[in-house]
Amino acid sequence: MNPERMQYSAKLLAMHEDVSSPTRRSFLAASAVGGTFVFLVLAAASHAQTVRTADAVARVQQSSGVPVHVVVTVEARKGQETPVINREDVMVREGRDRDEVIDWVPAQGEHASLELMILLDDGSNTTLGTQLDDIRNFINSQPDTTMVGVAYMRDGVAQVVQNLTSDHALAAKALRLPLGLGGLNGNPYFSLPDLVKRWPATTARRAVVMATDGIDRYYGTGDLQDPYLDEAIDSALRAGITVSTIYTPGAGHFGHSYWQTYWGQIYLSRLAEETGGEAYYIGFTGPPVSFTPFLDDVRKRLTHQYLLTFLAKLPKKAGWQRIRLMTEVPNADLVAPGRVWVTP
Repeated sequence: MNPERMQYSAKLLAMHEDVSSPTRRSFLAASAVGGTFVFLVLAAASHAQTVRTADAVARVQQSSGVPVHVVVTVEARKGQETPVINREDVMVREGRDRDEVIDWVPAQGEHASLELMILLDDGSNTTLGTQLDDIRNFINSQPDTTMVGVAYMRDGVAQVVQNLTSDHALAAKALRLPLGLGGLNGNPYFSLPDLVKRWPATTARRAVVMATDGIDRYYGTGDLQDPYLDEAIDSALRAGITVSTIYTPGAGHFGHSYWQTYWGQIYLSRLAEETGGEAYYIGFTGPPVSFTPFLDDVRKRLTHQYLLTFLAKLPKKAGWQRIRLMTEVPNADLVAPGRVWVTP
């Protein structure tokens, strides 16, 4: 190759290098920026996936909850026919949150088992004796799936005169006149927890029909937050016992004191309301003419009960949680305790 051609080739190579060097640098810089961008995108995607996973775990934990069992009574708002309620008709709420209903079973057939205690006040006046036949008829009318026991409230304890038995005639025979001594049972809200703590464990429904004047002679009346009444309610709730109360006057002065009997009936009403039962009274100081209408209503309520299981919110520590039960089924009310004990 002649010298001129070689010189020309060298110039072309130099020009090529001058042009390609910045291009290569630009390419490398672009590659670096692109790599950084891809890394950031992948990192963001990884973070988003982590957040979604954490949220999913939280939702699973929240949905797990704690299973709680409650006996629910269905009442007709008007008329005599009680509506049938299905599982999908039931709503359970804690505050604004709706809890999941796991099970809703009618207390019938293999689920009809019931343990029923008749708890009478030994300090009642002797007019209670006129109601004993009504109570006997009520006991004898119970189905074979119900066991019945009888106890008397005296000196702050529940003196059981007949243990729970499926022999209804035997339970009815255990009824007797009250001793009828004023102040003999100073506080019915001592006797109920005493009965509860000695009640053997069972998977059956449990209920108490309690006839007393409801007066707390130990703590006094006029306090809506009577601590012994609170204790009686708490003990019944934690044991899953529904308490229905019938007012009957006590012996002595308190049997005709409007102030005392007024507060006694208020206390009995609260006890029944908070445990999912019903309170029966006539609003005056005298005794009811008959227990039969009250006991007929108790019997009807016991035949329209359901066994509810729902998932309560998982608490940080054991304690009471308030609940509300609702249904959109026409002419139906769901009656149950307003709070439940939940253990994590």
